[in-house]
Amino acid sequence: MTEATSIIAGTEQPTADVAAACAAAAEAFATYRTTTPDQRADFLETVAAEIEADKEPIIEAAVRESGLPEARITGEVGRTTGQLRMFARVVRQGDHLGVRIDPAMPDREPLPRPDIRQRMVPLGPVAVFGASNFPLAFSTAGGDTASALAAGCPVVVKGHPAHPVTGTLVARAIVRAVEQAGLPAGVFSFVLGGTETGQELVRDPRITAVGFTGSRRGGLAIAQTAAERPVPIPVSAEMSAINPVVVLPGALERADIDALATAYVGSLTLGAGQFCTNPGLMFLPAGEAGDAFLRAAGAAVAEATGQQMLTPEIAEAYRSGAATLRELDGVRVVGQGNEGGENAPAPQVVESSVLEVPVTDEVFGSAGVVVRYDALEDLLPRLRGLEGQLTATVHADADDDGDVELARELLPVLEEKVGRILFNGWPTGVEVGHAMVHGGPYPATSDARTTSVGSLAIERFQRPVAYQDVPEALLPDAVRDANPWGLTRRVDGTLET
Repeated sequence: MTEATSIIAGTEQPTADVAAACAAAAEAFATYRTTTPDQRADFLETVAAEIEADKEPIIEAAVRESGLPEARITGEVGRTTGQLRMFARVVRQGDHLGVRIDPAMPDREPLPRPDIRQRMVPLGPVAVFGASNFPLAFSTAGGDTASALAAGCPVVVKGHPAHPVTGTLVARAIVRAVEQAGLPAGVFSFVLGGTETGQELVRDPRITAVGFTGSRRGGLAIAQTAAERPVPIPVSAEMSAINPVVVLPGALERADIDALATAYVGSLTLGAGQFCTNPGLMFLPAGEAGDAFLRAAGAAVAEATGQQMLTPEIAEAYRSGAATLRELDGVRVVGQGNEGGENAPAPQVVESSVLEVPVTDEVFGSAGVVVRYDALEDLLPRLRGLEGQLTATVHADADDDGDVELARELLPVLEEKVGRILFNGWPTGVEVGHAMVHGGPYPATSDARTTSVGSLAIERFQRPVAYQDVPEALLPDAVRDANPWGLTRRVDGTLET
């Protein structure tokens, strides 16, 4: 296959037909929303199996289109299928339905209480935008698609133009799973196109929510379109972050400086720096230990060679952003690596002795800024002034009373700024599980109340409905007295398993 095509309601199309895809999704919703937990879970597991069945051509296409190494793409296949199977388990368990039952109290004084039952229901058709930097795990069958399907929402994916063939191959696997499950074809569609195709998708009145991973400019454009519709819809957009790292004095004094610097540069340059959790900003104590760290980091980055970036446009944007950092007042270059080719620009680390260095925008790639500080009281206002971020990392010595006290002061400040706080590690690498938060205050995401990774992501595509004094025969299975699905439910305020 040399050309990618859109797949709408199970049929391949030569061009994107957004209206047809949305119409098919709306038609499928009435059936798909009524599937049982087992039916929906079986479907998600079948999607995973079908992707695995086509693993070799998918990996080949993704390596060719993205320039990412085969080992990385192979890992992404595993992450993609793992997410699907995790959501299958979530659906079977049923806690995401959030069932609450307040039984009637007819004898209550001064007024009787009605019978009220609540559950979460799916929003409806969801538009998902594939990400450039994760051609599998955040794209056609990625976390947004998996969580929306798990919630009971049909999905229309707008494939990323950087890897159309990869997206089409994965879309075909999902379509086979839809057919095997006996579901309406409109449960899943895949369209290709440019910016206007994406805007048309968000404007379509049959779309009820959006999942997006990409640039701040792209995310804000989508959010604006969604807000200006006659009926506005929620947008879960993961956009940009510089993910501050704070190194505390005790940790630095007792660290293996060379190992710490090597680990920092390794995280900074991982995947050509094309991770949303890349550690773009570090706060490092002033003094001899900090100087030694910078020498070691400079040497490590000087030995690094630029890796091929996802597209020529992304590589050019990185070069421009890295040059802007070098030109800031009070900034010096700590170390710069080697060019790896036309689309593989050199990584760099720069230092600023100015605590208020105006670093806010993400430079997507292997560019790090290290800001020196003398005392925590100088640093805290700078952290409070940062925009919202996906992560913050603290390097602290748990056996050092000074570090422990400083960390205790840091934590409340960081909680207001980020979705995930790490200690003594590096932010690149996001575990897919139940406790993970991959989100954060604006502009890291458009909605800090949930996550795009982990089982909590399903809540983005649901809403609560209460049923008051509805006859038992008409109640949905999830809230019936017999509890046929065996759900954990909160009855009269008490959790019952």
